[in-house]
Amino acid sequence: MEFLIRKDTPVIPHQKHWQFCVGSGHALLALRTDYTRQLKFIHDTLGIQRVRFHGIFDDDMRTINDLSDLFPIPGGEQFKEYNFNACGVAYDNVLEAGMKPFVELSFMPKKLMNREEGRPKEGMFFYKPIVVPPEEDAAWKEYIQAFLRFLIHRYGIEEIRTWSFEVWNEPDLPVAFFNGTREEYFHLYEVTARAIKEIDDQIPVGGPSTSGSKWVKSFLRFCEEHQVPVDFVSTHQYAGDPLGGVEDQGDPKNDEEAGKDEIGNAMRETMMRQAQTMGEIKEKTLLHGFRHFMPDKSETTEIPNDVFIQNSAVVRQQAGDKPLYYTEWNENAGFSSYTNDTRKVAAYDVKTALDVAGNVDGSSIWCFSDIFEELHPFPEEFHGGFGMLTQSGIPKPVYHAMKMLADAGDQRLDLGQEATLGEIGIAAFQQPESTQVLLFRQKMKNLDLPKEKAVVCLELDAKPGKVTLRRVDEDHGNPLKLWEAMGCPVSLNRQEVEKLKRDSAVTEEAWPFTYENGLLKIEAELGVNDVYFFQIEK
Repeated sequence: MEFLIRKDTPVIPHQKHWQFCVGSGHALLALRTDYTRQLKFIHDTLGIQRVRFHGIFDDDMRTINDLSDLFPIPGGEQFKEYNFNACGVAYDNVLEAGMKPFVELSFMPKKLMNREEGRPKEGMFFYKPIVVPPEEDAAWKEYIQAFLRFLIHRYGIEEIRTWSFEVWNEPDLPVAFFNGTREEYFHLYEVTARAIKEIDDQIPVGGPSTSGSKWVKSFLRFCEEHQVPVDFVSTHQYAGDPLGGVEDQGDPKNDEEAGKDEIGNAMRETMMRQAQTMGEIKEKTLLHGFRHFMPDKSETTEIPNDVFIQNSAVVRQQAGDKPLYYTEWNENAGFSSYTNDTRKVAAYDVKTALDVAGNVDGSSIWCFSDIFEELHPFPEEFHGGFGMLTQSGIPKPVYHAMKMLADAGDQRLDLGQEATLGEIGIAAFQQPESTQVLLFRQKMKNLDLPKEKAVVCLELDAKPGKVTLRRVDEDHGNPLKLWEAMGCPVSLNRQEVEKLKRDSAVTEEAWPFTYENGLLKIEAELGVNDVYFFQIEK
């Protein structure tokens, strides 16, 4: 593969939309010191400005209490309090890290939940969130407004106006996040948005925060027809989402029911099939059992690498002139997948960040750290978590790849859409005293294929002073390989953590080049999902 970059190539802004926000686990984790340290590291080194997490209203945050919680006495429920102090500590920690919260208003406090018989109340996750609508709109409105008054008193109205308030998380997924209909979510959004705007009409609020780029068209239609305030549109997209394509192309109710059936049937089929063969697993750790029960389908099925690209283009049109935020995205929707710790995620995230730049106003990679317990807090340092960092803060390949994008110049050379569409993709950037060239060989499966040669020719007025390379490959930026060589210890002490960080660090190395007749030539051989970042200095 050979690329030619001419010196008259037009320049466009390098839209680092992924610096807008990053995802993390649920709110209780934001009270931990290790969480705050890692969050500050992500902000300081990658330039990410906000963080989003679930469950600010989960019962482990103790936001609403009554006397019967302390003493089981008749009539104790009449004596109640709102207590948002833990929320304040979580947000204090975010601000201390140099970031702002992207506030996800979820989930439902048990004392406010819909108590309809037969409706499952808890989500499937480790921390058991309550995932039903409120019993009474008036009580929910009072609660939301009390929360906002607390925030305004603590931080000031000018600060709160710089935050974004997103109503719920993935209400289209009934097993996990919302046991209610689409219409019930739209109603919940309406009540919540109006409650916020009654406090201050300059506080940004939006949704629908759906999975798979869904519900945007019908959500905005509902808001327009009912004159419900909406300041931004949010949705999510993973390459491995169970449903492909953007919904709202037909009847909304039919779309909703079809989606539920497909998700439910796929999950039941997988679980039944995998459960029948659990006895075949030799290693009986919880992690091995979980991985067998919930396999990495990105390695077993043919998943396209352009789902986010295609869907975000459609949603961009649906959103119109409203800001469009993809508040969750990544390569793999499967927690604990082995490949989450490999450079497969690095190559996908780099390619996708570049490809969707024209469609989104801000995005949020899921997520920054393996300090995370959506399904289980696995003790293994490398357990296939979603994080860019392990739970001890060891940078994974995806961190190093996004650091390359963070360090790239603010001007991007417009090489055309085809530059990133092939198996080996290229992007180039400019700074006043340097040019950067990014090469990546992206595939949706980790395959043991021969290396592919890539040649980059760059027209320059003068011979460069030096060319250096940072790379993510089998032997660079790959702490998983080093951990496995250690025998996969379940836990690591501080010295072992620091050694893994040092030994897997991505550093600059001098790289050979030729310069003849105004043409710089660089050659490299890329393995599957390698990422190479060349710095060409004047």
